[in-house]
Amino acid sequence: MTRVARHAAMGFLMVAWACALASSAGFAQGWHHISNVQHVERLKDAVQLTAGAAKVRITAFRDGIFRVRLAPNGNFAKDYSWAVVESPAPPTVKVEENANEVRITAGDVTVSAQKSPLLINFSDRAGNALLADEPSLPMAWDGPQVQVWKKMPEDENYYALGDKAGPMHRRNRAFTNWNTDAFGWQESSDPLYKTIPFFIGLRKGVAYGVFFDNTYRSSFDFGKEGRNYFSFGAEGGELNYYFLAGPEPRKIVEQYTAMTGRSPLPPLWSLGYQQCRYSYYPESRAREIVKTFREKKIPADVIYLDIDYQQDYAPFTINRRYFPTFEKMISDFRAQGFHTILITDLHIKKDPNHDYAPYDSGIKDDVFVKNPDGSIFVGKVWPGDSVFPDFTLTRVREWWGSLYKEFVSMGVAGFWNDMNEPSVFFRADQTMPLDTVHRLDDGTTIDHRAAHNIYGMENARATYEGLRKLQDGERPFVLTRAAYSGAQRYAATWTGDNSGTWNHLKMSTPTLMSMGISGMPLVGDDMGGFSGSPPAELLTRWFEVGALNPIYRDHTAKGTADQEPWVHGPQQEAIRKHYIEVRYRLLPYLYTAIEEASRTGIPLMRPLFLEYPQATEFYGDDRDFLFGRDLFVAPVTTEMVDPEDISLPPGDWYDFWTGAKHPHSEKLQLRPRLDEMPLYVRAGAIVPMQPVVQYTGETPDGPLQLRVYPGEDCSGSLYEDDGHTFAYEKGEILRIRYSCAASSSSVTISSSVERNAYKPWWNSTALTVYGAAAAPKEVRVGERVISDWRFDSQAHDVTFTVPDTLRNWSAHLQY
Repeated sequence: MTRVARHAAMGFLMVAWACALASSAGFAQGWHHISNVQHVERLKDAVQLTAGAAKVRITAFRDGIFRVRLAPNGNFAKDYSWAVVESPAPPTVKVEENANEVRITAGDVTVSAQKSPLLINFSDRAGNALLADEPSLPMAWDGPQVQVWKKMPEDENYYALGDKAGPMHRRNRAFTNWNTDAFGWQESSDPLYKTIPFFIGLRKGVAYGVFFDNTYRSSFDFGKEGRNYFSFGAEGGELNYYFLAGPEPRKIVEQYTAMTGRSPLPPLWSLGYQQCRYSYYPESRAREIVKTFREKKIPADVIYLDIDYQQDYAPFTINRRYFPTFEKMISDFRAQGFHTILITDLHIKKDPNHDYAPYDSGIKDDVFVKNPDGSIFVGKVWPGDSVFPDFTLTRVREWWGSLYKEFVSMGVAGFWNDMNEPSVFFRADQTMPLDTVHRLDDGTTIDHRAAHNIYGMENARATYEGLRKLQDGERPFVLTRAAYSGAQRYAATWTGDNSGTWNHLKMSTPTLMSMGISGMPLVGDDMGGFSGSPPAELLTRWFEVGALNPIYRDHTAKGTADQEPWVHGPQQEAIRKHYIEVRYRLLPYLYTAIEEASRTGIPLMRPLFLEYPQATEFYGDDRDFLFGRDLFVAPVTTEMVDPEDISLPPGDWYDFWTGAKHPHSEKLQLRPRLDEMPLYVRAGAIVPMQPVVQYTGETPDGPLQLRVYPGEDCSGSLYEDDGHTFAYEKGEILRIRYSCAASSSSVTISSSVERNAYKPWWNSTALTVYGAAAAPKEVRVGERVISDWRFDSQAHDVTFTVPDTLRNWSAHLQY
């Protein structure tokens, strides 16, 4: 290169560098970035850094979890969280300091705080950087706003944040958290109904998590503002975030849900098929729906009643013109195996002097949200002028919970808290004014800026806690639309008012997976779409994939076509019925996985990277998912007739329908017929199943069914309890571990009963062992050779029954 050229190149680089600095300065314009550290104070399990008037506190919260807090004026806010329920239990902390940095080590994680300027970096024991502040943009504030910027490696992937539309991978997009009634949302819509300010970073199989515990309107920008960094912050409140070291994605989800709580075990009936629409009325129509399910022998457990069962849309009332024998109807449905779920929106009709108890008692007990001048805030919703409970007060939550007494005494099984963002009609912002006042138990108040995103969660909490008191030991079922981190402690949820389009079917899977890894495993969508009428094939495909979603609920709006399983003729009905039956056959497997979620936080519906973080080819897979650990689902989500390419996860996999075995390396290209949904079972899985029932309370006719798919890490489990009470908390459960060992010439299956304190419906187990190239020479159960086995040369499986299986047993097949 000539000297002239070299000088020209140097000049170009200097200009580019200056532009980059100017760009960074421009992005940070108006922000007060934290300055240099002037003082270091060692606290118990923490280090406090002073930089000018500001203070930053870095605390070891638990093994693998650090907490960072910023106080711009040096005074930390009252330490309270609506989300975090886990108490700190820090490991031993080691603090080292030199002229340039402070290093805090706890367990396998080290936090390095650079002093000039103050920058915070997290690394593992080997010194590998996990998460680091962007050097040109230290943490900052601007009045009440707070913000932090982090380096963004070019190959790092970002997931979670709850119910965000579009692809599950968040990189190159920006998001706002402000619970919003988002009717008709599409893939670019944001914000939506929930605020889950938690995300997972994943790079080359190594993961970390960040939980930004701030209830104000918050933002997350994964590279839209700048190519080399991401950021998060809020319009008010504290810069207060937790770093979760993982390093496996599963561990991140376990850590986060331990912090914010896990979903309690739901009633078994809530995992059956649920039928809903806006609205089933009058009473004769609701009865017709239930009768048709039973006549057609299509399994179902739940029917919903939307707002038209109420008198003038006032919550906790009954329209006796539409439902003249409401109580008997609920009882009759119970007798037919149907559980009724009622919508109970949180807005209370402003209806003085008409003996409307929720309003009258609420006024008497001073339970409603107020304006700054002390008057009660009134907003228009479905009943017209309405008032809103002040759910941030314990006594108000108790009052709300008591309102369910009459419905519970009638036999209503569950409740649906809708419109709880909160949604207010005829306002541009669709919610309460930001200066409305919410009271706290300590006598202080917060405005709606701080309360908005937790309002729906506290509504669901009030419902759940009220039902715990009223339902005499029965497990509550609450469905909420709005949520904040921790809402999984009280309710299931769904994706809100979607549309009956192929695009929404396609978007449902990444949204549900995102909710699952964001701590909410009990999720579903409005199958078939809330808005619009889906064509027959689309509805059928939705029934297929919905059968392997955690919540299986068909729902649609007023003015749309009927959407029950039997619409569109006998061919469509038969396919939909088949997939509903598949779900009921899988209930032992499903319930076992749901129990795992209640203990560990690991969701039933899982993205591939949760189990296979090293398989980078699945990092962007929005179509396929795991149903539990062992079932791989590749649903058809397009109306195109092109062949469907399927890449299997690592290991070998069996076709669920045919038993054919496929290696991971095999690239499948299928043209699934309308009645086919590609479904595979992990080689090494042992899957418990049952005969079909019409509802979960019906006793299956036959033995427990156990499908054995020999392969590596061959194992499975079964969990059972009574399915509806809290007796499981006292240990009244059945838990069995299964294993198998296979060679080229034999398979041995073993069953070990870990706890036998609940008597199930079965006593014997029917086994199907797959992967049999030929008929076995001998089949033994224990030491006894049996002859009543059967070999299927087409499915390559061997079937036989083991009696008395509520004890330890083994079976051996010799080929």
